[in-house]
Amino acid sequence: MLNKSTKSFLRLVIMASLLGFFLTSCGSNMDTRRSKMIISVKDQTMLLTQNGKPVKAYKVSTSKFGLGDTPRSMRTPTGTMKVAKMIGNHAPSGAVFKSRKRTGEVLKPNAPGRDPIVTRIMWLQGTEGRNRNAYKRYIYIHGTPEEWRIGSPASYGCIRMKSRDVIDLYRRIGVGAQVKVINAHLDQTPSGRQYALSNYSRAIKVMRIDDDA
Repeated sequence: MLNKSTKSFLRLVIMASLLGFFLTSCGSNMDTRRSKMIISVKDQTMLLTQNGKPVKAYKVSTSKFGLGDTPRSMRTPTGTMKVAKMIGNHAPSGAVFKSRKRTGEVLKPNAPGRDPIVTRIMWLQGTEGRNRNAYKRYIYIHGTPEEWRIGSPASYGCIRMKSRDVIDLYRRIGVGAQVKVINAHLDQTPSGRQYALSNYSRAIKVMRIDDDA
């Protein structure tokens, strides 16, 4: 039998997990002009902020070759970049792109033996010396059919996302949105701490309502 404190702790973990799922699944209308993304390489997670407030978190996949901006290095550049172009509006989930144009093929998630760019493309442009080559290196945020790899470094330089997540992100941001790649945990950033605290506070509130019922 579990004691009361253990049960309470388990309930907190479950509630926090459910709330995290809710926050990354529901949609809302956003002012795309003030969207910013923080991508934590250590957490393999992207945090979207709107008007300085954390909105949603998505699991991602950065380069399996590490970090850097050297041409042909297949590494993910760090620092602050911006979305220069957005490609794929209204394309179906799983639509395959080659040279940023649709091929007509549509893949299901985790299609065996396939690893093209799918669904949406957000082409990044560097704003600092350490990522000045990002645009000509074709560094994108894009969908991948290899969704089972999301959450661990697996790309060739780009930031990969699940198709449903990249569609959701695409409709929330606009050209010029800021993208910051950091080699640190999200909870080491003000926005990351605010997001974690918000989830924790919501979980506590739900527990209190449940206790009063």
